[in-house]
Amino acid sequence: MRRVRYESTGGPLFLEEAPVPEVGPGELLVRCEAVGVTLPVVRKVTEAAETIPLGGEIAGEVVAAGDGVTRFRPGDRVTGLCFGHGYADFAVLHEAMASLVPATASAVDAVALVRSGLVAFGALEAARPEPDESALVTAAASGVGHLALQLARLRGASRIVGAVSDAGKAEFVRSLGADEVVVYDDAPGWGEPVDYALDAVGGELLTPVIAALSPGGRLVAYSSGGGTVQAYDLLVGAKSVIGFQMALIARDKPELYERWRQELWRLFTEGALKPAVHAEFALEDAAKAHEVIESRSNLGKVVLRP
Repeated sequence: MRRVRYESTGGPLFLEEAPVPEVGPGELLVRCEAVGVTLPVVRKVTEAAETIPLGGEIAGEVVAAGDGVTRFRPGDRVTGLCFGHGYADFAVLHEAMASLVPATASAVDAVALVRSGLVAFGALEAARPEPDESALVTAAASGVGHLALQLARLRGASRIVGAVSDAGKAEFVRSLGADEVVVYDDAPGWGEPVDYALDAVGGELLTPVIAALSPGGRLVAYSSGGGTVQAYDLLVGAKSVIGFQMALIARDKPELYERWRQELWRLFTEGALKPAVHAEFALEDAAKAHEVIESRSNLGKVVLRP
């Protein structure tokens, strides 16, 4: 089978031949039809001291099931998070991380919706939104952000501000339901304050996001970009910062994880939640897909198509 790999930090991605992986207990072997490209994986390739398998969201057909698997069988179409080599023709997916893809959805729909949607859903849950509150979503045109924006509206947000890196993304973000669109470089002049913010950027953007909160406002930080928050900025407005990590939910609260997944599929099937795909790339063009993510030029999800 074909597989994408790299040999050193920041090194080029290349296609190689590799044996089809063997399936172990509790695992599924999936013929990959679509693979989601994420910012955390791209960052690890360019920044991590050690090389990693290029994993992430995959969707495709189960071709083999390991001992102890009870929920799936060969022929099922599934999606889930692969911790091994996912940029490949075949990948191994643990049963606990897999969910069925409805007949009405494509593999591309699945990788655009499920993992990014789970992060967006969980971050919104962490914000504890009340009806008619206002929301700010950073990276509003990203794979997670464009879903978070829609979910905030579905949860009753009366006003939603989408924050983006480039004004050229404004039309896309407004088409998803944003009432206002602001550009990072215009901070701190982002208009009226909001009740809560979902931040996927971190770094220097944390300061203007905190400033954009109304008194008692909440910031949910789920970015891998780091950053520092000044305690005084929280104190003077009785504001709070909440960290959110999807891995903790998947590991420690599997029933909640599954409930969120089912809710995402329900919203998708009913047409209430619409994942957007920026571009699809062939497996051999994985480097080009990473370039799109690195440049932050994507409008929605970036997908590989083995």
